[in-house]
Amino acid sequence: MIETHIRELGPEDYDAIIALWQRAGLHSIRPHGRDSRAAITRQLETGIQKILGLEVEGRLVGAVVTTHDSRKGWINRLAVDPAARRHGYGSQLLKAAEEALHAQGMLIIAALIESDNPASLELFEKAGYLEIDAGMHYVSKRDDPSV
Repeated sequence: MIETHIRELGPEDYDAIIALWQRAGLHSIRPHGRDSRAAITRQLETGIQKILGLEVEGRLVGAVVTTHDSRKGWINRLAVDPAARRHGYGSQLLKAAEEALHAQGMLIIAALIESDNPASLELFEKAGYLEIDAGMHYVSKRDDPSV
């Protein structure tokens, strides 16, 4: 039996988190901006944002970021190492993220899924999430393109 463990990650896990996101192919990583060591440390210190990691035999193979705006919980950057996919780790992380957000009082949980990521959309749909508007557009305004 393979031993898996989900735990809250901290600033000391920064290098492993960034490496996992890179292996998983996340293209929105900003290591010199919003994903710098200092920025992630600051985000985690608020207590609003959490990063949960799934370890298999002591190795980080998956992670998910949870946050909220006091009325709605958000699941971001759910990533599983390509070498560890198709073992249900994404579903385990999704469930752990929901539990963390429920513990913070969130009754509504949402996620933005990029159009080129049908595997994530399928994962969320299997977990009971509904696509509200297939034509929805994500827009953002940034004072600095690195953030």
